[in-house]
Amino acid sequence: MTTNNDPYSDIRPYNDDEIPAAIDRLINDEEFIDAILEHRFENHAPWFKALMSPLVKMYLKFKWSKLDSVETIQLEVKKYLDKTLATTTKGVTYSGLDNLDKQTSYLFVSNHRDIAMDPALVNYGLHMSEHKTVRIAIGDNLLKKPCATELMRLNKSFIVKRAIKAPREMMKALGTLSSYIKHSLDTGHSVWIAQREGRAKDGNDYTDPAILKMFHVEGRKQKLSFADYIKTLKIVPVAISYENDPCDIAKARELFEKATHGIYQKSEFEDIESIIQGIIGEKGHVHVAFGDVIDQDFENADELAQEIDRQIHQHYKLFPINRLAAGDDSVDESVKAKLKSKLDALPEAAHPYLVASYANPVRNKPE
Repeated sequence: MTTNNDPYSDIRPYNDDEIPAAIDRLINDEEFIDAILEHRFENHAPWFKALMSPLVKMYLKFKWSKLDSVETIQLEVKKYLDKTLATTTKGVTYSGLDNLDKQTSYLFVSNHRDIAMDPALVNYGLHMSEHKTVRIAIGDNLLKKPCATELMRLNKSFIVKRAIKAPREMMKALGTLSSYIKHSLDTGHSVWIAQREGRAKDGNDYTDPAILKMFHVEGRKQKLSFADYIKTLKIVPVAISYENDPCDIAKARELFEKATHGIYQKSEFEDIESIIQGIIGEKGHVHVAFGDVIDQDFENADELAQEIDRQIHQHYKLFPINRLAAGDDSVDESVKAKLKSKLDALPEAAHPYLVASYANPVRNKPE
């Protein structure tokens, strides 16, 4: 619940003094322990997992006993990320960071291809170049389990309440979210938010103006025009490109199902599976491009969205598989074989959806 002296307490990340209790709740969360056992010992008998449960708890208690601040958790996450990037990518490159001031807080508006890796890669680049890491906006649709909420809030994530349907409650939640983003920036904390709700499954990176209107809710409260308020946020567009999207086949299948049957029913743990697949799946080369701070006058959300899109499309790094999907046949044979193996995993009628997901960034590139 929110309290008078902390209006953001039910959406914000945990503070240092709240971390030991949150870790304790995680270790005693049976669903969380079961998920670890299932992932770590999936081929073992149920009795073996039951036997391992108290040992896993003891191990986590020991391993996490030193995690008593946001910084110690971030450093732990970095160690894990180092290993993940070493084994699942052919290298991550960055551009545009030199143009950002290390003492300034920015609102990073990023394209969205992967649930967990997008903000993780932005944070990794910031940390490695001695910028402060960001607070991450995450939809409550991904937080159906208490342990997921604990994990996210431990790692500088704040909650975007999407599940609310009642108009008055929704307006209140938008006001709190808008205010929290400005409060974060004003107190020296950069923020990462996706340019739209949900991943761009078709490879089309376009900003939803509704998100930009949400930013201005706090500005309206302060009686500031859209143009004046937006400039105070120091928005920086970010383009993240994966040579290989580990979830591309699943995304194409979903788009095909929707187009064919008008509906796609997610399974209970599909979001979690997407997160895991995005983390452990092979990504090839990855590039994260930080654009220019938006300081022009934009009168409305549609104009601002066009500028964010222009920068994201311009800075998006194209790989040979993108050019092949867009019709350029002069790429290496290994790239052709790679695309063919992806298409072979799908029904033929679904092929255009996968091809488009790699071709659209080429089509969207400004001339």
